[in-house]
Amino acid sequence: MSKFYITNAIPYVNAKPHIGHALEFCQSDAIARYHRLIGDDTMFMMGADENSLKNVQAAEKAGEKTTDFVSKLTQIFLDLNKELNISNDEFIKTSTLEHFKGAEKFWGDCDKNGDIYKKSYQGLYCVGCEEFKRESDLILGEIREGEKVGYGCCPEHPNSELQLIEEENYFFKLSRYQKDLEKLIKSGRIKIVPESRKNEVLSFIKMGLEDFSISRSVERAKGWGVPVPGDDSQVMYVWFDALVNYITGLGYGEDSEFFKKFWLENKNILHVIGKGIIKFHAIYWPAMLMSVGIMPENLEILAHGYITVNGQKISKSLGNVIDPIEIINKYGTDATRYYLLRAIPTTGDGDFSFPHFEEIYNADLANGIGNLVSRVLAMSNKYFGGKVSKIQNDPSSHPLKGAPSLNAWKESCDEMKKSFELYKLNDALFFINQFIQSVNIYIDNRKPWVLAKEGKVEEMAWVLYGLLESIRQLSWMIYPFIPETANKIREQLGVEKIDENNFDFYNEIKWGGLKTGTKIGKIEALFPRIEN
Repeated sequence: MSKFYITNAIPYVNAKPHIGHALEFCQSDAIARYHRLIGDDTMFMMGADENSLKNVQAAEKAGEKTTDFVSKLTQIFLDLNKELNISNDEFIKTSTLEHFKGAEKFWGDCDKNGDIYKKSYQGLYCVGCEEFKRESDLILGEIREGEKVGYGCCPEHPNSELQLIEEENYFFKLSRYQKDLEKLIKSGRIKIVPESRKNEVLSFIKMGLEDFSISRSVERAKGWGVPVPGDDSQVMYVWFDALVNYITGLGYGEDSEFFKKFWLENKNILHVIGKGIIKFHAIYWPAMLMSVGIMPENLEILAHGYITVNGQKISKSLGNVIDPIEIINKYGTDATRYYLLRAIPTTGDGDFSFPHFEEIYNADLANGIGNLVSRVLAMSNKYFGGKVSKIQNDPSSHPLKGAPSLNAWKESCDEMKKSFELYKLNDALFFINQFIQSVNIYIDNRKPWVLAKEGKVEEMAWVLYGLLESIRQLSWMIYPFIPETANKIREQLGVEKIDENNFDFYNEIKWGGLKTGTKIGKIEALFPRIEN
């Protein structure tokens, strides 16, 4: 059994989660569920970044104590996880004593390696990114009605003014690891998906890496954050302690078996992040890991794109921030998960609009998988008394299994698995839908209702067996994406629900696993069509 460790970037808890957070959570969850299905010993870590200066400022604006504010917002993120049916194994809060201890140990180990020093520094600081910006990082902006807008601003937060900060901080010797980082990325030991992000990181490294500040004055941090060991005037820079969550959540610093198992002795580690924080994960983090001597044998980074709303970037000032709970309440958990994983390219940007959501819902869910399941089960009830009919032929010879002319199950299954290996989740769903279309075409071509009228019982039994087995196969194929629906289908089909931690994958996916005589359960609509 292989081991697989997957993480999300831990979000700042300075505001309620938006649809972009839901996208990343669902992407990671689908990948984690798939790895559990195929038998991997999987650990899925999520969390909340509670130590950010943004959190302190948001609490002050709300007139609340920072501790109370972050606790309340973290719970809202946890509530969203529950509503989205996210299957994370652990959830780390960076304000906990356990994380503080681990972060302080990590700092100490970097310091012992000679990678931390103190100096005075002046620079432009973006609170939104929690990062000092170099001149080359900034964008020029534009002219609007004769006014300069966004000149010399952060590309991620063009509406936020940069702060000129001058103070004495601790620095990490990032420049020391430039050649090592370039070598690790080029060799694939640090694998960055997609390739365009890899090239972006290599270009950044070639420009020359500069040491970066890893602490803030207690005064500027408002006394909030992880204390710097041995210096009560400083707290750790939020990105330094936030990145360490990936190992403190496993028990780093406590001689934990989880840390040993899923980090030190694991070849399959995946960080799922937004493209805007690729530098922190592909450059800062591996350098920090090399400093303390725990750089894993392989480290993968999947950088997803952003969601726009009606073609515009999500922005509070534009008033287009969409609460994912609103979507879930209106359309349901699985419909929300499906849209985010199907309509948004996994590694690219994608747009959200309610009309597009309803278009995808009706086309793929109501008219697609939902209609197919009810159609096939209804025919089974009508023609064979609600039982899986006996057949004379070998199930493995059924055309729905592998006929090339049909885009049959085997081809779709193989392509789906390849897509998961490449982290192309929207492609995986494309191939699943291709199979659903093939099954519908098969029904229209074979016309079971005509076979029944002509009294061709044996031929009709053969056709229906293939249809029912196709539905059984579809149930596990859609499970990583829409798990609740997958088990509803299996319940209606009269087969055991999927327990992803005890799923005999290579036996379950063999074509012909549906036993004749199986009693069909109660048929219920999976996705009622949305009428305008």
